[in-house]
Amino acid sequence: MTTDITVPQDLWEGDSEGVITSWFVDDGSQVNQGDLVAEVMVEKAQYEIEAPASGRLSISIGEDEVVTKGTAIASIET
Repeated sequence: MTTDITVPQDLWEGDSEGVITSWFVDDGSQVNQGDLVAEVMVEKAQYEIEAPASGRLSISIGEDEVVTKGTAIASIET
């Protein structure tokens, strides 16, 4: 089963775009539900994204790429 990691709709106010500033784990790594996996910057504010499930991480959006709310940035194979 695959679970997408998406940028939460309520992560920041407004419709601004964000940028993935870093991934805390490598592509293909094992993660646990609740682990911090990525950081997104929006208008000089940093927001952290957690893994919604445990399993193997597959990153689909790299660092320095632009994202919007709801964007799938990775998936987890459980």
